[in-house]
Amino acid sequence: MRSPSSLLDTVESGPMADVVAALEEDIILGRIHPRERLTEDSLMARFKVKRHIVRDALSALSRSGIVEKERNKGAVVREFTPREVENIYEMRESLHRLGAERIPLPADGKLLSQLRDIQADHSAAVEVGNLRRVYRLNNEFHEAIFSASGNPYLADEIAYFAWLSHAIRSYRLADRQLLEQARSEHIQMIEALAAGNRAELVRLCVEHILPSKRAYLTSIQLLMSTAAAG
Repeated sequence: MRSPSSLLDTVESGPMADVVAALEEDIILGRIHPRERLTEDSLMARFKVKRHIVRDALSALSRSGIVEKERNKGAVVREFTPREVENIYEMRESLHRLGAERIPLPADGKLLSQLRDIQADHSAAVEVGNLRRVYRLNNEFHEAIFSASGNPYLADEIAYFAWLSHAIRSYRLADRQLLEQARSEHIQMIEALAAGNRAELVRLCVEHILPSKRAYLTSIQLLMSTAAAG
């Protein structure tokens, strides 16, 4: 795969991996916001680790593209510009459309059973508000669908852009209504796969990713308006 769905797939276990896991989750789930500073001293106090471990963790997060290291200022959570968001989602929409067009229909029973099992777990996680599990199962659901395209390179590119945009996608996790919408759309995707409805599958696979984009762009506009008013 071109890039992991989680940075943890590239980090060995140990104290540094624990710091990376916690910060990655905080960013993904929107507990830490774009442009928020990640200072070494505060992280050392939070995780009770030495400075070199914090620095290694921040370097790993910087390599992943979700944290930026600024000279003489430390690290901040990356903020995507509106143009970057539009470019990323232009790629995601095109790749999702291409992937959905290549899945053999109607889908075989093995794929449908796999997706129904994943979605049952995803729905349960939504119900109890386990956002970390919601995020992981959402990734698993989409990886299963697009792996069925028969083109592993295409599936890897879809996974890469999903990974690249996970800080953007966190805005969907913070909204219960959007979570419910995502759950409903997953079920509709399974139904389209089972029925062999290509047009509906393509529509769902493309439109499913757009609420996160809109939520992130709205948040940027609000921040810009607040800054201008101040």
